[in-house]
Amino acid sequence: MILQKAKSTEKIVRMIEAENIIVFETSRSSKKQDIKNEIEKVFNVKVEAINTHNRKNKKTAYVKLKPEFPAIDVATKLGMM
Repeated sequence: MILQKAKSTEKIVRMIEAENIIVFETSRSSKKQDIKNEIEKVFNVKVEAINTHNRKNKKTAYVKLKPEFPAIDVATKLGMM
């Protein structure tokens, strides 16, 4: 599995509400296309863009969903909200 866990901080919650972005910790070897395919398949949403960030031997993916798919719905499914 590429997605390891969803991250949740105050800043990330603001990103979910204001910018329609949800943040996941992913496997270090995963590529953007792999992350996109898994998120679209698991959560039944469409991804607009993905930015990744490598730090301290971890990879974080910032996933911006298309406007018709609110990130808050995905966060609610994950129990973040």
